[in-house]
Amino acid sequence: MSDITESITRTGMDVESIKRDISNHLRFTLACDEHSASDWDIYKSVVLSVRDRLHDKWLKTQQGYYRDDSKRVYYISMEFLIGRLLDNAVINLGIMDETREALESMGLDYDQIRETEQDAALGNGGLGRLAACFLDSMATLGIAGYGYGIRYDYGIFHQQIVNGYQVEQPDNWLQYGFPWDRPRAKLVRRVKFHGRSVPYTDEKGDLRFRWVDTQDVFALAHDMPVPGYKNEVVNNLRLWKATSTTSLDLSRFNQGDYIEAVRDMELHENISRILYPNDKIFVGQELRLKQEYFLVSATLQDIMERFKKSNSDLRKLPEKVAVQCNDTHPNLAIPEMMRILMDEEGLDWDTSWDITTKTMAYTNHTILPEALERWPVSLVRSLLPRHLQIIYEINKRFLNTVHDKFGDDLSRVRRMSIISEGEQPSVQMANLGIVGSHKVNGVAQLHSELIVKTIFRDFYELWPEKFTNKTNGITPRRWLKQCNPKLAGLINDKIGDGWVNALYELKELDKYAEDKVFVKAFAGIKKENKKRLAEYVEKTLGIRLNVDSIFDIQIKRIHEYKRQLMAALHTVVLYNRIKANPDAPFQPRTVLFAGKAAPGYSMAKMHIKLINSIADVINNDPEVGDKLKCVFLPDYSVSLAERLIPSADLSEQISTAGMEASGTGNMKFALNGAITIGTLDGANIEIREEVGDENIFIFGLTVDEIERLRKEGYNPWDYLNASKELKQAFEQIRDGYFSPENPGLFHSITNAITDGGDYFMVCADFEAYADTQKDVEALYKKPQEWFKKAIYNTARIGKFSSDRTIYEYATEIWGCEIDKSGEKAKKRLAKK
Repeated sequence: MSDITESITRTGMDVESIKRDISNHLRFTLACDEHSASDWDIYKSVVLSVRDRLHDKWLKTQQGYYRDDSKRVYYISMEFLIGRLLDNAVINLGIMDETREALESMGLDYDQIRETEQDAALGNGGLGRLAACFLDSMATLGIAGYGYGIRYDYGIFHQQIVNGYQVEQPDNWLQYGFPWDRPRAKLVRRVKFHGRSVPYTDEKGDLRFRWVDTQDVFALAHDMPVPGYKNEVVNNLRLWKATSTTSLDLSRFNQGDYIEAVRDMELHENISRILYPNDKIFVGQELRLKQEYFLVSATLQDIMERFKKSNSDLRKLPEKVAVQCNDTHPNLAIPEMMRILMDEEGLDWDTSWDITTKTMAYTNHTILPEALERWPVSLVRSLLPRHLQIIYEINKRFLNTVHDKFGDDLSRVRRMSIISEGEQPSVQMANLGIVGSHKVNGVAQLHSELIVKTIFRDFYELWPEKFTNKTNGITPRRWLKQCNPKLAGLINDKIGDGWVNALYELKELDKYAEDKVFVKAFAGIKKENKKRLAEYVEKTLGIRLNVDSIFDIQIKRIHEYKRQLMAALHTVVLYNRIKANPDAPFQPRTVLFAGKAAPGYSMAKMHIKLINSIADVINNDPEVGDKLKCVFLPDYSVSLAERLIPSADLSEQISTAGMEASGTGNMKFALNGAITIGTLDGANIEIREEVGDENIFIFGLTVDEIERLRKEGYNPWDYLNASKELKQAFEQIRDGYFSPENPGLFHSITNAITDGGDYFMVCADFEAYADTQKDVEALYKKPQEWFKKAIYNTARIGKFSSDRTIYEYATEIWGCEIDKSGEKAKKRLAKK
């Protein structure tokens, strides 16, 4: 009877069961009482209580997948930017109110407890956040989905701003442990490196290869539950931690050689030490490649073992397994699967290749040729000698196919070859991904069109059927219900809560866009969110914001193509307008930036310094007052985004046309009632199609216009000289107005414009950008009109749910069932 009572307590969804479980974990698991418990202890006891409920559903879900022999989807990604998990878990379990009430009855504040949680440092930017949204949607749609990644000891870095400069500090996110995952101490995979490939003849007389004399490392599994939204499904995210196959060298230790005694252990464990080591140096490159193979090797061993539990015929693998490679990083899965099937399972080349290509799919995330991953052949030969053999054989057979199709077109052959030519040949991972996959997708309609016209044109002409588009999406559970609960509540009051897993239902809000009572409530919630953000900024940075100003926000990775520089220049122009005529009417504006620059990207780091230098001048000028503020918020994260996005009036999506694959920040802002100012780039185009031309601020050159301008000969001086305001701002930056102690400080930035040809077209687009910003200000002075358009953005953004994206992957790439028949999901996701 006690076992039954304990089960009810640990799985019960009522207030009393949750309260009892929290108290029990605090006392019996953590050995704390009300006198000794810290905030972290209380937070952890709450997590353990929630995890009990997740684990019960987790086990039932996995048992169901085995019972039904479900087709499984494996999403392999170097990043999973999952953010904080407590809110997400209790929302998806449907126990947010019960958890709050249970804590309140114990004299505890849920909101205070949730602030104890630190973001999991398992990703950096959009790639990792997309992966996290996709896992949420796979679980919500009932897909037998598994995420696979690396459990990094340290995230990319903590960003501090010191004298305006980005300073990187270790992100020791595991300092106090991570209560959400469960180490599987007995579940380890052996991963091999180096060694040599030795040929031999098997008993049938066929040539085979053994990979011998390797240096090995263990991959230890850590499992994390991923709950679907109120559907009893809990999927799995498995993260691999590198551990040494050798223990402490006791003889050396006893001789006093302490460093050498642990040297091998440290080198092995470095593989999962840090996200994205600096690959500007060779040792960093080697470690990065080790990470990628470590991930795919351990994962494919897992996949094969799980498949064999229910199936004995390896030729049926594509019927039961789908592998999605999130960007080029996991594309080593292609030669690794070939190695397993041939060298370990004894299959012939043709059968192995047929299985591999039918199982693998590859998502491309960039159109920039320089961003496509390449590995020196010399490095691959040293680290993965057997895989290089396989890659060369794949390439040889592939180029025969190219020759059969296109004849002796040597330039085409060079472009399409997996192995690049030259003094230092390299393995081109994107080409490998295309050749070894049955589907290749872009992540927005424009992006998918551009890759087949440009970087992958030759491949498209060979295999047009391989290429498809899957426009990115975001999970509405985190990006509205969780991060903007008051707006979610207002929506629920009007149309119910069906939108949470059927985002197209927000279209029902259209009819309230001119309802004065609804508009007032909508505007009031926006104002409250701005006040909360203003309190946070004042507390953390000591800067007081005007909540009646336009909150103009650009948050994303710092990169030249994303053009934070253009927004900074415009901020200087606004400042100059105030200084030129302090008594003139001026629409107050707060310009907020956040984002990290890669440690080795000196130009992006200088942009951060410039923004902070501009902010120092503007924010300390008494003549400006609260008319204009410029703020750079340090250490951008998912949790910081959850503060910023609900408070935004204006969403800056101003990348150079043709360079942003998709973007998902644009979707999050629009969902939360911000209006976009943006170029016709990435998903902005599709957002405009959905919300309507009149409800978005579009400016700037198109992809075709940029290409034409480059061919005609683009001269940024033509645009500088044509715009008095732009030239003045440019010269102020160049001549030291914002850096009087070092007048030449920003010459690298200004020289990139004038001497470097302004590759990212900042000057060419600036005048259109500034004029469009005037339109923004004019509209903001008409609150009823502004919020009508803001409501239309929220109402019409339903297409951009990650549920829709995952449904398309599942039905058009993975070939797997959703909700058994798929009819329920199809109805739920159908556009109204």
